[in-house]
Amino acid sequence: MGSADVSETGEERERLEPWLTDTSLAVAVTLVISLVIAADAESSPLPGVAWAIGFGALMLLRRRLPLTVLAVTVFGIFAYYALNLPPIGMVLPAVGALYSTAEVRRTSWAVLGAAVLIAVSTFYRFDDLDPRAQLTGYGFVTELALAAAAIALGSVVRLVRETRTQSARIAALTTAEESRAAEARMHSERVRIARDLHDTIGHTLSVASLHTSVAAEAVDPDDRAAALERVRGATSEALRELRRTVKVLREESAGVTDPGPASALGLASISTVIEAARAAGLDVTVDLGVDPARLPRAVDAAAFRIVQESVTNVLRHSGASAARVSGQVHGDELIVRIHDDGHGGPADTAAGAGIRGMSERAGLLGGRLAAGPNGEGFEVIAHLPIEVEEDE
Repeated sequence: MGSADVSETGEERERLEPWLTDTSLAVAVTLVISLVIAADAESSPLPGVAWAIGFGALMLLRRRLPLTVLAVTVFGIFAYYALNLPPIGMVLPAVGALYSTAEVRRTSWAVLGAAVLIAVSTFYRFDDLDPRAQLTGYGFVTELALAAAAIALGSVVRLVRETRTQSARIAALTTAEESRAAEARMHSERVRIARDLHDTIGHTLSVASLHTSVAAEAVDPDDRAAALERVRGATSEALRELRRTVKVLREESAGVTDPGPASALGLASISTVIEAARAAGLDVTVDLGVDPARLPRAVDAAAFRIVQESVTNVLRHSGASAARVSGQVHGDELIVRIHDDGHGGPADTAAGAGIRGMSERAGLLGGRLAAGPNGEGFEVIAHLPIEVEEDE
């Protein structure tokens, strides 16, 4: 059976169940009143049974016209007794109407209808000479309890239905919220992967491109061989990082917790970046006044990636001959600064993927990053808080 067939079956059931319920209630009201009338042996039951059918038929309209059904039932009971038909109680014929009115959140009208019936019944029974109609404490309590039970049952059914509807709505909202959260996590993961790949591949290709140019222009075979060796080393390191990234992605898909590829490298590995830049002809000075082992892994990894991307940008864009990388802890934050003596960076620092990625890394840790021309060169300054929660 297809999903469309299941849906159609569910809709048909939803349409059929209210009709069956109303029909069952109509038949029950008719039978109960008819049995009470038939138990009275002093009169013909036929006129009363006709009225019983009328009271039952009103139940078929209870969903669409609940207040009308209640009013017609109350006045119908008055008319029934005005014709001197066999006694059936004042509340019994109205049980279905009282229940239906309370079920549709018209409880006050149901209480008012029951009060009118009991008050009128009590008033006329004081003066009625028929022994069957005499007021007794038992009869009064019975009718009062019957009216209260009908109203209470209708209210309970309504509350149960509303609770189910509310639960279904909450479940739907929860599912939608979980779906949005999953999409947000997926987007965040995609951004993280893109950032890592950009930093790794971008840096490697920049270094490889510079050494390839050197190799192409080199006259001395030894210089050419050295440049090509540096290209090989850079691409090999990129392949290793790419394999680490793929491995982590596979482990995350299998449900294995891993700190991620970004945590595999830190400031302790910065020498590889610096040596590659120096081999490309850039005079790089390093001043790290911090022990990387004392830094949180996330901060250490972010600082490394910021230095790596900044040095890569110096090689690609600035035309600088020298650069300085420094890192110091001031208070509760690590300040990383990369400054070069080139002709500056891009005019729009927000447009580049590299600077945007560095800003995102700092922002994820609760820090900030500034990048722009400074004096005769270009400068990147990252403020990274060192009091961050470590992933277990």
